[in-house]
Amino acid sequence: EESSCRKTWREDEASRQDTAGQRLIVQTAGVRMVLYLVRHGEAVLKEMNSDRPLSDRGLAEVRHVSERAAKKDLLVTKIFHSGKMRAMQTASILQDYLKPSSGIAETEGMNPKDDISGILPLIESEDNIMLVGHLPFLEKLASYLVTGNQDRRIVEFPTAGIVCLEKEQEKGPWKIRWRLTP
Repeated sequence: EESSCRKTWREDEASRQDTAGQRLIVQTAGVRMVLYLVRHGEAVLKEMNSDRPLSDRGLAEVRHVSERAAKKDLLVTKIFHSGKMRAMQTASILQDYLKPSSGIAETEGMNPKDDISGILPLIESEDNIMLVGHLPFLEKLASYLVTGNQDRRIVEFPTAGIVCLEKEQEKGPWKIRWRLTP
């Protein structure tokens, strides 16, 4: 259910009345954490520009996916991106459409060949975040979060693709909820 990716950690306590008018306290513990993983849009070749900004096609891909993501009414609190220009541009476009309450920020440890262990504390400490990065980093991260093995490839990330992961319990496994591609 795509709508479940709109929710965050929560604990609900509701009170109701039964048919005899007695007040009942109903507790439901619904713990859910959501994480969005995004691969940057298509970049120009290094020979054309060593900074590798998004190409015209990449800009269009990211805008298209961002518009579709915005229609899902996603709750994104903050978008983190690597220091590479193409990831920063992708995050900026996503911010324009998704309006994360805490904006966007560059963060260490999300470059293509970085060790995924560096980003795990951020994932565990923040709710409803989006990470904009690169291959093979994102594929390894998704594989590790879902299977516990970063070398077991479980999902493909086309340029500008978004993967929504969620987990039901603080220490439970992550699951792939949906994927959005250009």
